[in-house]
Amino acid sequence: MNPIRYVDQMDLAGKRVLLRVDLNVPLRDGVVADDSRINAILPTVQYILDRGGMPILCSHLDRPGGKRVPEYSLRPVSVRLSELTGKKVDFVDECVGPKADQAAASLTSGSMLVLENLRFDPGEEANDDTFARSLASLADVYVDDAFANAHRAHASNVGVTKYFEAKAGGLLMKKELQALEGVLESPDRPLVVAIGGAKVSSKIATIEHLSEIADRLLLGGAMAFPFLRAQGIDVGDHRADGEAVQRAKRMLDQRPDALVLPQDFAVDDGGRREVDVDELPKDQNVLDIGPRTIDRFASELKAAGTIVWNGPMGKFEQEGFEVGTRMVAEAIARSPAFSLVGGGDTNAALDRFAARGGISYVSTGGGAFLEMLSGRELPAIKVLARQTINA
Repeated sequence: MNPIRYVDQMDLAGKRVLLRVDLNVPLRDGVVADDSRINAILPTVQYILDRGGMPILCSHLDRPGGKRVPEYSLRPVSVRLSELTGKKVDFVDECVGPKADQAAASLTSGSMLVLENLRFDPGEEANDDTFARSLASLADVYVDDAFANAHRAHASNVGVTKYFEAKAGGLLMKKELQALEGVLESPDRPLVVAIGGAKVSSKIATIEHLSEIADRLLLGGAMAFPFLRAQGIDVGDHRADGEAVQRAKRMLDQRPDALVLPQDFAVDDGGRREVDVDELPKDQNVLDIGPRTIDRFASELKAAGTIVWNGPMGKFEQEGFEVGTRMVAEAIARSPAFSLVGGGDTNAALDRFAARGGISYVSTGGGAFLEMLSGRELPAIKVLARQTINA
């Protein structure tokens, strides 16, 4: 991993700080419906304020497609940020331009500013240099606390960095990277990884990398189908494409004892019906792992020294098919092992089964979390370690 500095190693007194955060929160009737992402970045915001810095928060919200969409404005987020901090938060309805320049220049000690949705400008997702330079001109130093967006190479987290001599990760970024680096580089053994979910193509590279370092890799949901087919089990062509099957076969050849596959599933037959893996019906939806698989997964998790989990074991939102995902969540929450959990659906499962409190660290990232688990360097992390090339 490239060594990067963090905000707690910076001189912030009197500095305007361009702070890239993830404020991509759900809005309902013009009000923030879930403020967990705002709460996640509050330690960094408060740290900057306490040390005399003036944070200028920038973020995207949803996918407005490079044009102004009023319902995706960050104004309601700035209101909620003010409520949570008990401090005045200024808002400007553009992210670059004369009004943004004036608002940033008017900041005084103890004040903060929220810029309008970055994705209202097409230059953000295009990593446009002119847009990045204009954004950078608002501040003296740069801090990136948006781990969840670190796998994207956009103007606000990659392009701007070459215009700052002083740049760093935020406190949330620090927690995220330390948790991930710990499980990838120096985990307490055995390292047990549970991977589920529905979209094999988005996770096959992650599974490949983890199959090289994990002591046990528990595969549930649709993730198991290519591996079962590679073992000669008829799961139906629609459940496992040829490339994924070939990659699964290579993993099985290299680490056959490390991969733990389902022995049975639960299908939707007008209700939950459990079937052995070699009796899988082709015309019914597979929505959960079965009882023997649940017992095996629970046993592996109980013996773990370190646990990583991404992806539900099935369609846990549907009544009768939550059993496997709930078991994994509860088994991890009970374990004394260090546990790292990430992904939107996975985090939702933790909340549904009241298991979040038992997890050592819950990542804010989805795609970024998977990219790190794949062994890939994230663009936004890489540039934080790079020297300024055009200040």
